[in-house]
Amino acid sequence: MSQHLLLPLVILAISPIPGAFQDSAAGPTQEEPEDLDCGRPEPSARIVGGSDAQPGSWPWQVSLHQNGGHICGGSLIAPSWVLSAAHCFVTNGTLEPETEWSVLLGVHSQDGPLDGAQVRAVAAVLVPDNYSSVELGADLALLRLASPARLGPAVRPVCLPRASHRFAPGASCWATGWGDIQEADRLPLPWVLQEVELRLLGEATCRCLYSQPGPFNLTFQLLPGMLCAGYPKGRRDTCQGDSGGPLVCEEGGRWFQAGITSFGFGCGRRNRPGIFTAVAPYEAWIREQVIGSEPGPAFPTQSWEPQAGPWEPRDENCTVALPECGIAPRPGAWPWEARVMVPGSRPCHGALVSESWVLAPASCFLNPINSDSPPRDLDSWRVLLPSRPRAELVARLVPHENASWDDASDLALLQLRAPVNLSTAPRPVCLPHPEHYFLPRSRCRLALWGRGEPAPGPNAQLEAELLSGWWCHCLYGRQGASVPPPGDPPLALCPAYQEEEAGRCWNYSHQSLLCQEEGTWFLAGISDLSSGCLRPRVFYPLQTHGPWISHVTRGAYLEDQLTWDWGPEGEETETQTCPPPTEHGACGLRPEPAVMGVLWPWLAEVHVAGDRVCTGILVAPGWVLAATHCVLRPGSTTVPYIEVYLGRAGASPLPQGHQVSRLVIGIRLPRHLGLRPPLALLELSSRVEPSPSALPICLHPGGIPLGASCWVLGWKDPQDRVPVAAAVSILMPRLCHCLYQGALPPGTLCVVYSEGQEDRCEVTSAPPLLCQTEEDSWVLVGMAVRGSRELFAAIGPEEAWISQIVGEAHFLPPSGYPHWPPDGSDLCPPDMARASGSPQAALFLLPLTALLQA
Repeated sequence: MSQHLLLPLVILAISPIPGAFQDSAAGPTQEEPEDLDCGRPEPSARIVGGSDAQPGSWPWQVSLHQNGGHICGGSLIAPSWVLSAAHCFVTNGTLEPETEWSVLLGVHSQDGPLDGAQVRAVAAVLVPDNYSSVELGADLALLRLASPARLGPAVRPVCLPRASHRFAPGASCWATGWGDIQEADRLPLPWVLQEVELRLLGEATCRCLYSQPGPFNLTFQLLPGMLCAGYPKGRRDTCQGDSGGPLVCEEGGRWFQAGITSFGFGCGRRNRPGIFTAVAPYEAWIREQVIGSEPGPAFPTQSWEPQAGPWEPRDENCTVALPECGIAPRPGAWPWEARVMVPGSRPCHGALVSESWVLAPASCFLNPINSDSPPRDLDSWRVLLPSRPRAELVARLVPHENASWDDASDLALLQLRAPVNLSTAPRPVCLPHPEHYFLPRSRCRLALWGRGEPAPGPNAQLEAELLSGWWCHCLYGRQGASVPPPGDPPLALCPAYQEEEAGRCWNYSHQSLLCQEEGTWFLAGISDLSSGCLRPRVFYPLQTHGPWISHVTRGAYLEDQLTWDWGPEGEETETQTCPPPTEHGACGLRPEPAVMGVLWPWLAEVHVAGDRVCTGILVAPGWVLAATHCVLRPGSTTVPYIEVYLGRAGASPLPQGHQVSRLVIGIRLPRHLGLRPPLALLELSSRVEPSPSALPICLHPGGIPLGASCWVLGWKDPQDRVPVAAAVSILMPRLCHCLYQGALPPGTLCVVYSEGQEDRCEVTSAPPLLCQTEEDSWVLVGMAVRGSRELFAAIGPEEAWISQIVGEAHFLPPSGYPHWPPDGSDLCPPDMARASGSPQAALFLLPLTALLQA
């Protein structure tokens, strides 16, 4: 069995509730009546990690039914009384009516006719006055039966400990119940009572285990009145449906109920033992409730005294369990690598996930014509594992139920005929739970998956790091889709690769994504064939398939998240949405704060013939837009040697940055009726993969976006080239015309800098003019005119030329954005005529500008 109640993952340290417990001396001390024998089942041969119990071995175990179905467990403590957990009966602070409940006694299997079982109605449900929630303690309840149970071989009460009774840490005890056998994995038919042996853990040990890194800096305090039981390595535990059931320990030939199954964090997870309500501190409360019942519960005197001395090891002696999966001697030497050999087919690459199971793509084995009929000739299949001299035989193939139509579910599990002995190799890979959140910038590698072949060259084991969920979903997700917050299963995982491998084809191969946390490797995602020759940009996450893998294998190594240090760049937990993409996909994405500090993903350094550096803007995967006067010498007809760099934030690249470099193989200019055109398109030697350091900007078809904030983006120092943005306002065309008395080429924009911003950017590199829309997309509006920091050549008039040359240019749709209104008058304000050539003199007109833009 494994844990009965999944709590929210944010738990605060809690102080004990005053008055929760009575003084142990307050309870009666007389011996119990001789006629109520307790804790002695009939002699017989003897839950996650548990096994079927023998009939009659736990005669005090009862099943609590609500509306005809099993909900919780309980224990018979007297003919008319059952002990259980308060949280089974309290919903939103309200005690549920006792008339909804019934108690089944003497039950072994809950499938079919309950021969010999006793059914009793519930006359009353009692819970402590100070119970409010499980994590605050006092999680126990007493049920008074409408009529007493008939005691016999299958129905006997358990002994209860006195308040002075002490159960020694390290003692082996047993939990029983009909709960889930794994997280979200119901007990299968015939629903036989399960039993699991658990070890009592002392308070310091329990606190030590729960102090390990966990979700949202989880801290948990074991309060008085609670017991901790389980194992650091997990795998044996109680689970949902076991709540209220007993944890019993044998002493002197009798079984005493030490605890009541209360709550936990997952089921059978490593370093997350189960929490039980300790029964001994509640002796006085139990006696007070059952007073007058004959016979009442039995509280025998403890027949032995624990040894003097400390009850538990000190915190520093706590042994924290380390993962048993995902350990590789070095990246690329994967001890879980499995090759499935099917006669007549190329080898299919998969991964060992437990002693007996291999995970691989279902498309390797399913008949594409009749995918509902799995192959039957498994006798000839073989599985090759690292360091195993002989091939393993295959006993069973279990395809995912959605494998035939959903690429994200292209998975199958192969059961080996005999389990392998796990050691250094073979060793299983770790799998993520559904709530696992792989942190942005996690270190990952690609590995073979499916019927691919090893990639050629020295970088066959490609290194990558994960992009944030915001980037991944906004780059490749659906329009308007919400970004799943941390803790929710992601829709996709996106890697950014450390080195450019332009033009290399990866044999149309599947790849799997392995990500490392604290030295442990997780199988994080799988790719499909849609990437063609490019390295996979998007992986289907494995988180959503953890429950299916766990259900089929009953032993795969699902592991808790190991790295929780989100750091200052961690993502927000609130729901985020993405700007709408254009017909060519996402563009103009830059979260605030930027994931790479000062990096702007479309800002390019254009190095011309080694003697000057211009500003360029990535407008498509293979094209950069720049000012003509900066990249071409006056009167020159030859194309200079030009290199373009993306992903830089200064002359020295950012640490761990993804710098991209390309040569320029052509320059395209528009025809401008004898005038030298202001804009030039630079054709790159190869396409650039989208990433936070290299993503095209959106282009605006005309005017300025409604409600946008605008900036001039450039460098303060052309040597250091650290990007800076200066806030500006764009003047209406008529005001610009008046200011310069008509001496401007058509399509020129004028800007006015905000106070103190005018000297932030130098002008020799021809910086761009950008605006951020209300939908959070960044758009390119213009490029600087030679020698001026206030004049910019507009992008809008060149839309047709750019779209003709660059088929993937990301122009926003014109609907919803105002174009420039027609000039209604040639008259200019007298003050503007006198301030000709000085946009700063037009500051007094900005309110009018804003009015005209509204």
